[in-house]
Amino acid sequence: MIPCQRHLFDLPDDIAYLNCAYLSPLMKAVMQAGQQGARLEARPWEVTPRDFFTTTEIARELFARVINASANDIAIVPAASYGVAVAARNVPLKRGQTIVLLEDQFPSNVYTWRERAKEAGAHIATVRRPSNADWTEATASQITEQTAVVALPNCHWTDGGLLDLSAISNMCRQTGAAMVLDITQSAGAMPFDVQQVHPDFLVAAGYKWLLGPYSLGFLYVAPKWQQGEPLEQNWIAREGSENFAGLVNYRDEFQPGARRFDMGERANFQLLPMAVAALRQILDWRVEEIALTLAHKTATIAERAQGLGLTSVPMRLRAGHFLGLRFPTGPPTGLLEKLTADKIFVSIRGDSMRVTPHLYNTDADVDRLFDILQAVV
Repeated sequence: MIPCQRHLFDLPDDIAYLNCAYLSPLMKAVMQAGQQGARLEARPWEVTPRDFFTTTEIARELFARVINASANDIAIVPAASYGVAVAARNVPLKRGQTIVLLEDQFPSNVYTWRERAKEAGAHIATVRRPSNADWTEATASQITEQTAVVALPNCHWTDGGLLDLSAISNMCRQTGAAMVLDITQSAGAMPFDVQQVHPDFLVAAGYKWLLGPYSLGFLYVAPKWQQGEPLEQNWIAREGSENFAGLVNYRDEFQPGARRFDMGERANFQLLPMAVAALRQILDWRVEEIALTLAHKTATIAERAQGLGLTSVPMRLRAGHFLGLRFPTGPPTGLLEKLTADKIFVSIRGDSMRVTPHLYNTDADVDRLFDILQAVV
């Protein structure tokens, strides 16, 4: 178990922030890294061509370690939707084929596929919320020989319902379907191994469980797709872009691996150092240890909630860091406002009250949450 790390964050004592799935607070070291980057850009005569490449490569390598990939497989992107759009541009889709999505899936991994299906004359196959909470079994039932794309999270963003992506990946390979994953709600808090799951594309926004800044994320592109078509035609993704004096010698060749899919202006002098600082801390803690610690926290909360008549997805079918609590007749009116007034922060998503602690939370934070719940249930 990792002891409480609240001292690394700028969290006042009177704040009970149990809402990492919404937006992670930034560690002090992450804020300092961003401030240093801003100071660098304030003095542009000190910015060298090398600065456009070094931090990018460090960030690429660090995220690759989180998912057991190679730095060559990682692109820098601004959002999950950007990574999904890259996948949609490159994965073939024919008339009459299907794209498998979950019911109430996060929109970044939905809207692009709806548009792509309309363009191609394909269909969306929606996996309905299973009554037994087994998303893996329900998803497997929708994968057929007509399935072209299976676009999923690792856990459902409303209540943490877990998918066995290794098992689903085996089915995808058997049927020839591409697997496109948005693991924004699990990267950094759950172990993930691309060598076991074999996704075609995988994206993670950095501002939740990766503890990084908003507007920066990472895209994994499997080697078989690394000669594909990027969304942008930007200069820095081209071979030889390190030579600023030679940029007018236009090149058709790209930088190696997934770098061709990098967003324009990827060398953000504030955001990239922040992401690097956050990733280094996550790797120092170790994702496996983070996952164990958070699973213990949510299990304790779930047990206390059960005593109040609240239910949640069983632990064996739920991501350990994620908890969605359901009330017998839905969330009480005004609950979120009452919690916020007392400086206790959670989310309502669908019919669940989403409670998502991290290493900065104390037992006192949880006690304060239950003081309110006991009064309203």
